[in-house]
Amino acid sequence: MNSATAPVNVSLMVEIPETLHVSVQNYLDTHEMWSQERMMQAALSLFLLQNGVNQPHINSLYLDSLFGCAV
Repeated sequence: MNSATAPVNVSLMVEIPETLHVSVQNYLDTHEMWSQERMMQAALSLFLLQNGVNQPHINSLYLDSLFGCAV
């Protein structure tokens, strides 16, 4: 990612088990500071970090989504 340009967002369409979707919706319904986008960004960036992708922009995305700084 070039730091001179603004970040680009990409939309994803994924199929997940209904039980997972219900759990996500229940969580989001009771935690108004979280959005589906914020949750997915936190989950995907954490997955990458836990699997050896140690890049500063991934670290920042995870921390920003975790603490609600940006999404």
